Amino acid sequence: MEFNILEISLLIALGICLLIQLYFILGVHLKLVLYRVSDIQEKTLAPLSVIICARNEAENLAQFLPSVLTQDYPAFEVVVVNDRSWDGTSDLLRDLEKKHANLKVVQVPDSANFIAGKKFAATMGIKAATNEWLVFTDADCEPASNNWLKGMQQPADEEVAILLGYSPYFKMSGLLNVLIRFETFFTAVNYLSFALKGMPYMGVGRNMAYKKSLFFKNKGFAAHMHIPSGDDDLFVNANATPKNTIIQIHKDTQVWSEPKTTFLSYLQQKKRHIGAGKLYRPKHKFILSTQIAVQFLFYALVIALACFKPTQYIALAVFMLNLIVGCFVYPKLLKRLNYSELSWWFPVLYIILIVFLVFNAVLSVFVKKVQWK
Repeated sequence: MEFNILEISLLIALGICLLIQLYFILGVHLKLVLYRVSDIQEKTLAPLSVIICARNEAENLAQFLPSVLTQDYPAFEVVVVNDRSWDGTSDLLRDLEKKHANLKVVQVPDSANFIAGKKFAATMGIKAATNEWLVFTDADCEPASNNWLKGMQQPADEEVAILLGYSPYFKMSGLLNVLIRFETFFTAVNYLSFALKGMPYMGVGRNMAYKKSLFFKNKGFAAHMHIPSGDDDLFVNANATPKNTIIQIHKDTQVWSEPKTTFLSYLQQKKRHIGAGKLYRPKHKFILSTQIAVQFLFYALVIALACFKPTQYIALAVFMLNLIVGCFVYPKLLKRLNYSELSWWFPVLYIILIVFLVFNAVLSVFVKKVQWK
């Protein structure tokens, strides 16, 4: 069988894409499959502070804050920063303060309107925190168990300054919810796996922790205070190292969160994330951009080569090889990260996700304005 120059070029490109894909699957993501999840240890249980920023979150706080306030942990405070809410959040927090001595409420003054949203609120919460070890979550989040804080406590190793947790989304009806949960799964697999590989590049503010001294030593959010997003991933990107960062994915330490319910709100959320990603370290931007570009190019080349009779079976064989390797790794991770029901739909969802990520990246070029609530 003979191939023309175009077919040979496309086959070479497909082979390169396959090798890069296999590197990410077997060289990076497989680390999370092989990672041994230790039991939660009741070590020193040193005092810690939970930081929650809230703006017009009365309904969510009423539903989820009690599960944070009543954690099975001997000494902790919950600092809720009320960022100029007008929906009854203030009244709710006043009532909860009377019932829970470990609740501390911080009010963002109306004169702070010119300050970039959540980062200013988070900074106020951090300044108000009594303890060195800070655990972060959101108003619409619910810990998976009463042992959440035990798993997110400060590690015995003093060199560790950042702890990256995991936060899945609640299951709801509809295709959008499936897409959100699947995209969140891959985001988590990526940042957790790269952290295990010694290249931590982001964390998710719904469930993470770090030292208060680290925050002030590195001037907090000063380097990116001009954008509304990045209070979690940009802080980790700038301050995490292979030695000072570890992960925690024990099922009892996961934090469940309310997903977006409309496609527009979800696109706005992803736009904020992409905006923050532009400020990542150059090596992280290169690796992540390459990862997405290669994934899209791989499928584009498979489709292109399937259009030529001499290369049809080769394209199919390469596609199946990549799919088989993926099916060996990702369904196991879906089970580990509480999305096991999505395993059967993995091949279809994976392709849909790649198309969505490319679409969202293109859309972000034209939609500029984003804000925090």
